[in-house]
This record gives sequence, C-alpha cells and structure tokens, in this order.
Amino acid sequence: MKDRISPTLTKTVRDAGHAAGKQARTAVVSTPGCAAVAPSTAGRYRHRVDRAQAEVARAKGYRKGRGSNEGPAGRFELQEQVAFDDGWSSGQVRFEDLLSRPTTVSEDRAKSVLTFNQSPDLGFDRSVNPYRGCEHGCTYCYARPSHAFMGLSAGLDFETRLFAKYDVARLLEDALRKPNYRVAPIALGTNTDPYQPIERELKLTAAVIDVLDTCHHPTTIVTKSAGILRDLDRLAGMAERGLVQVGISVTTLDSGLSRRMEPRCSSPARRLEAIAKLSEAGIPVRVMASPMIPGLNDSELETILARARESGARAASMIPLRLPLEVREVFGDWLQANFPDRAERVMKQVMSMHGGKAYDATFGDRMRGKGPLAHILRRRFEVACQRLALPAHLPPLRTDRFVRPERAGDQLLLL
Repeated sequence: MKDRISPTLTKTVRDAGHAAGKQARTAVVSTPGCAAVAPSTAGRYRHRVDRAQAEVARAKGYRKGRGSNEGPAGRFELQEQVAFDDGWSSGQVRFEDLLSRPTTVSEDRAKSVLTFNQSPDLGFDRSVNPYRGCEHGCTYCYARPSHAFMGLSAGLDFETRLFAKYDVARLLEDALRKPNYRVAPIALGTNTDPYQPIERELKLTAAVIDVLDTCHHPTTIVTKSAGILRDLDRLAGMAERGLVQVGISVTTLDSGLSRRMEPRCSSPARRLEAIAKLSEAGIPVRVMASPMIPGLNDSELETILARARESGARAASMIPLRLPLEVREVFGDWLQANFPDRAERVMKQVMSMHGGKAYDATFGDRMRGKGPLAHILRRRFEVACQRLALPAHLPPLRTDRFVRPERAGDQLLLL
C-alpha cells in the first residue's frame, strides 16, 4: 500500500555520490511556502520546520491516540520527509488531517520466529514476537529503534506501519520439532506487545499459545493489555501444569497520564482487573512497575505495587526509564509538548540514572540504572516489596512435560 503524501509535504533527496571527494548533491522539490534546506547534525538534510507551530499541534492533540509525532527518520536513512502547514491549504484541508495516519498491517515473511539471546541481564534466552511495531504507541518504548531496520522511523511509523508474521505458529512448530531443540521457557512480548489491538482480529498470539499448549511447552508473557483475558481458559489450563507465567506492566494509576503516555493501551484499572482475573484463574502474575520516570510517575511506585498486590500479583519488578537511540528524541518531543514546565528537569533526572547519558547499554546497569537517584528508586522498590511480601521472581516453570510436535503424517510411520 502506497503512503498518501499531502500537498504540503516537502521532500528532500540527497544524492551521496560515488566518487571519492565528490560533494553530495541535494535536489529539493517543494510546494509554495517551504523553508530552506539545511544539513542536520546527523549528516542528513532536513527542512526547518516552524517548531512553535509543531508544538501547538502536538499540545492540542492533533494526533489523538498516538504517542509520538513523525519522529526522526531511521538512523540508517539519508532522506527525511516532514509535513507542515504552509498556509496554502487553509479552508480546504485541515492541518490535523494531514497529521493523522491510519494503521496499516503488512506481512513479515520471516524464515524463523524463535530468537535466542545470551544477555546476562535478561531472565530468558529465547523469545517469539508475532508482530513488528506496536499500535499501543507508548512514547517511551525501547523497541521503537527496531523499525529502523526496515527503513522506517521510530516515531509514528512504529505505531502505524505494523508487520505481522502470519506463519508464526507453523514456523514455531518447525523450530520445536528439530531433534537438537532443548526446552526452556519461551518469552512472548519481549519486543512488542503480543496483545496489541490488531491481535483481536489476527489472533497470531493465540495461535502461538495453542502450539505451546499442545506441546506442553513453558512460556512467559509480558503485556499491558487486558486483551490477554481472551485466552484466559487456555492459559489457566497451562498454569495447572506449571507452564505459564504472566507479567502485567502498570506504569501509572493516573488514567489521564496513561492516555497521553500510552494512548492505545488498556487503562490502569483494566490492567489491575486483568491481574485479578488471571490470579483468580490460578495463573501466576507479576506486576511490572516499569518504566519509572523521575518527576512523572515515580511518586506512584509504592501505590502501584500495593494495588497490584491487592489484585493478586505474586511478584514484582521495576526498571528505570531508558532511552536508547531514537527513543530519546521521540520521548523528549512528547515531554516538551505535554509537560513543558518540567521537561528539562525530567530529562536531566533520567540521564543522571545512566551516567549522564540517555542510555547506558552496559550489562548490569542498563536495567537497574546507577547513581544516587537510581539507588533511591531501587531502595524504595525493595522496601515496598518487602512490606507487601512481593518477591522478585515467580516459581520456575516446568520443562519436563514437553512433547515434540508431530508432523502431519508422522502417525502413518507407526503402521
């Protein structure tokens, strides 16, 4: 599907050239009212946009239900497109209509879906993600930079240009059927939420759970959507065999803040309800009070843990906000548009937890943070968990029940 380009969209194309020492050439195609072209600090060419107008547009909610603006171009791209109102379409096309963009879903023709990692600070070594991109639109999402590998932006593209692995169930079966496969819990939702809105129609996560249930394979699920309750019966059956754990992310109890920061997620009340219903069904649930953002939601930490414990959570975790790669700009723009009075202070506090940077990828530090503020946040979490009897981990899942999936026709070999 081709993207529609508005008449007020200005395009800049950079021809990098191939000869050594040859200067890059820039061709500009624009509509009346466009601004001059200037090189960005990243080496790309971009248009100077009326920043004041852009801030007003975001503050007035022109992108209702979205957690970012256009965002920076992918870090591997040499060209960028920026939409702005040059005044020539006044009375014919509303500026907010130019900024709106429907969600599209394309096929991700993956050859494999089971991903392995050796990270020492993750609690799993393998994962499955049925979707790329996430319509939840959480402005702070650490997975946003992954869209750059497809030539798309970490901003609005991440929320609106989604990719679905329609063969995920079959590919997972193929992986589990291999003779050298060794069973260990498979994590669902490690990059993008497995129960984002498009799951209601596509049901790819449900298909994955069906495979895991049939094979008696252990799994952990992380989500911030009450949509997980659609699979409650199947998950309850797996829980009886010690095969499933669920982590529900509760970032804030303030529904207003949640709508602005996580625009298409389930409300905080619905997430607590999901914790309660999962727990009542015998499914072990961990509350994830993450990310904690100093000056924005950190004052709610103890209350989040207490409410989750009342709802039936059996364990808890907490991670300070981290802003890898393009996420810093996406979150910074959102913060300036929604909380201009405290934006600078919040960003400074976030950076103080990562050695003066927006993100420190050092193992052991990236999930915990460092410095006085991170230490205080960690101690508050530990004291609250001790008071509420919330351990850091749920009981281990069983791996001895695994049955390798059969290929169609395998039973005939027994005749």
